[in-house]
Amino acid sequence: MAISDFILNSNETTIGLDEIHLSKANKNTLNQLLKEFKHIDILNHYKLPVDNKIFLFGHTGCGKTTTAKAIAQALDKKIIILNLGNIVSSRLGETAKNITDVFKKAIREKAVLLLDEFDSIGKLRDHDDKDSAEMKRLVNTVIQLIDELPNDTLLIAATNHSSVIDTALLRRFQLRLKFELPTQEQLDGYYNSLLEQFPEEFSKVERIYKISYAEAKDITFRAVKNAIISSEESKTQAAVHENATQ
Repeated sequence: MAISDFILNSNETTIGLDEIHLSKANKNTLNQLLKEFKHIDILNHYKLPVDNKIFLFGHTGCGKTTTAKAIAQALDKKIIILNLGNIVSSRLGETAKNITDVFKKAIREKAVLLLDEFDSIGKLRDHDDKDSAEMKRLVNTVIQLIDELPNDTLLIAATNHSSVIDTALLRRFQLRLKFELPTQEQLDGYYNSLLEQFPEEFSKVERIYKISYAEAKDITFRAVKNAIISSEESKTQAAVHENATQ
């Protein structure tokens, strides 16, 4: 199969980093990252490596993939998204070759490479004994690829299950950003930002907490859609009734 068969393309509009609800610590870390890439030439002159390997972990739906896309946009780089859950196959030798080809593509294009579902390697290593030797070779291949990554290519790994990742892999990442469920205050701010674009009559949404931003967005838009549809159906019924009485 061609490399393009493994790369995910997203048609979604990318939002800016300043629009993402990040913790203060994560914002500071990413601001430092952007500054290093902005001044990469002078850092290279002094033989100082930039932090170009980021590990994003935590609760699903809290913005890991969105953050990766926003980083690429801020750096004016192309993003290549590789879902390891899709590429890891029963023939692990082919998997190593495919991952190597994607790394080479990212390096050629000086791109941002996002390895999503990074735990796929760890999970298979832990739970599939018959392939354990081959999986170790795959992990070693990925470690070598990470170690040889040039300064101008940015690697981002994302997972919801960091506990199963090989510690040798984790050590390769200079930056680790944890994504946690938002607080009630943060969710209120997010609900407000989602609802401000709609008329007040459609903005009465029952707010649910202790959920992710993605879940809050789904709940909000579903409630708004139902309110709009209900309003339109009421208008139609009123028009029918008015015509019937004339």
